[in-house]
Amino acid sequence: MARLVLPEDSTKEISELIDVLISLFFESLPRRDQRNWARVYLNGLVGTAGKKTIRNIAGTGASSVEQSLQQFISKSPWDWTPVRRSLAQHLERTAQRPLAWVIQPMVVEKAGDRSVGVGRQFVPQLGRTANCQQASGIWLASSEASFPVEWTLTLPGPWTSELLRRRRAGIPDTARSLTPAQDAVHAVQRMAASWQLQRRPVVMEVANSDLPHCIESFALQDIPFVFKVDGTLPVSFGGAGRHKPGPHTAPARELIDSLRSQRRVVEWTRHGRAEGSVTLLTSAAILATPCEDRPVPAPPTPLLLVGAWTEAAMLPSEFWITNIGDRPLAQLFLLAKLTDRVSLDFSDTCEPVGIRDFEGRSFRGWHHHATLASVAHAAMLLGARGHRPAPGSLAYPGPSARPGEQTVLPPRPPRPLIPGQTPRLPGQTPRREYIR
Repeated sequence: MARLVLPEDSTKEISELIDVLISLFFESLPRRDQRNWARVYLNGLVGTAGKKTIRNIAGTGASSVEQSLQQFISKSPWDWTPVRRSLAQHLERTAQRPLAWVIQPMVVEKAGDRSVGVGRQFVPQLGRTANCQQASGIWLASSEASFPVEWTLTLPGPWTSELLRRRRAGIPDTARSLTPAQDAVHAVQRMAASWQLQRRPVVMEVANSDLPHCIESFALQDIPFVFKVDGTLPVSFGGAGRHKPGPHTAPARELIDSLRSQRRVVEWTRHGRAEGSVTLLTSAAILATPCEDRPVPAPPTPLLLVGAWTEAAMLPSEFWITNIGDRPLAQLFLLAKLTDRVSLDFSDTCEPVGIRDFEGRSFRGWHHHATLASVAHAAMLLGARGHRPAPGSLAYPGPSARPGEQTVLPPRPPRPLIPGQTPRLPGQTPRREYIR
């Protein structure tokens, strides 16, 4: 992976932007010295060459700076949630208005066994067993840019069951050992319940075994979703009316392939590329499978299964399940493909600012580092796009603000559509949405 080295002029501009972001996002830190060390760390994440460890950020011979950063990151008890929430609220109310919350898995391979959450485990993204940490980022994503605002760190069983290991890492009593998907679902539920954000469709890849829990959890809170699933997933369909046979069960791939005569062609542009692409889509109404551990089975949830073929493929290759049945297939497909936008920004910006580089051993330190790396990511992208927020221009006393507290200006209303114009998601080409 190439490491980002900024020109001196760019570093100065980003540093000035960081000063503004500190005033916007870190008001919850009670002491001025904590905010100063946050500033030092953020400038190190965007300006230090090589791996973004505390030692490298502090610089050669700066032992006192290194000790202070170690204290601030790994031991200081500041709460990272208000910082992440402020970041998300700011991004939603500015020009970077998101279309979806995208769940992006992150795997950090490790050589030893002391880093919090590390363990030998099978990793679907790698297709093998690895000694690693597994985490997930929740990204606010549009077709132009995406930003991580919340993180989960999955804890293998020994990290929650062994008391000594748990105490050494400072793992909270409330933390449990769950799958990465379950951790991500709980984080989304917390965001939807208490972060005061407009709910967006949640886009994520879900294993067959996790799917019933994910569907039921989001249905309970009315959270829209687009889940990428495997073609082997058994799905139930038919039997909705008195005179209709069923329900029947078949693998998702077989059901979608049986509807190939109903395919529609969608022309779109891949994220990060200039050339257009062509994809063929079709869909089928299906019923959700209830959770096995539910004492009283819930009524089946009506869902939509979407399948996609590449232009020259004989069989469908990608599949999604969604509870958003009132949108055109092209829009659902483009929402699903926001994962490509996130992958691009992860590799181009989030990795260069050191999201994988934390070498500490504490649960608190990992989350502090991930929070600051998220703000550094936002500074890099906002600076590159010319968004230079200033407290005077962005802040106003909103109706929910306490005395002395500031919120962010509401977004400008969308431009009115030209009569007869069809609304189109960013990422679609000017060509027709459907070509039969």
